[in-house]
Amino acid sequence: MTGTRDGDVDGVLVALADPTRRAVLDALAVSGPASATVLAAGLPVSRQAVVKHLVVLEAAGLVSGSRLGREVRYQVRPARLTATARWMDSLARDWDERLVAVKRLAEGG
Repeated sequence: MTGTRDGDVDGVLVALADPTRRAVLDALAVSGPASATVLAAGLPVSRQAVVKHLVVLEAAGLVSGSRLGREVRYQVRPARLTATARWMDSLARDWDERLVAVKRLAEGG
C-alpha cells in the first residue's frame, strides 16, 4: 500500500462496515460540521448512539471533533478515506492485471 499503513485501512474499513456510521459520515459530508445532537435529529438513532458511532469514526481518523463552548462539533477528515480509496483502486488494478493474465493463458496465448 502506497503511503498507507495497514492499520489505517483496517480502521477505516471497520468503521465503514456499519450502516449507521456511514449515515453519520454522509450527514457530516452534506451538512458540514455538526454536533451529535444535530446529527441525531436526522437519524433514526439516539444522540448517545450517534456519540458512540462518532467515537469509532474519530478513532479511524474519518472525523474530528472540536469543542465550542459546551458543544462538540464534528467534521469530516477525508484524508484516510481518500487513502483507503487509493488502496482499493490499486488492489482492483492488480486483480484486473491478474485476470487478464489468466484469460491469456486460458486462450492459449
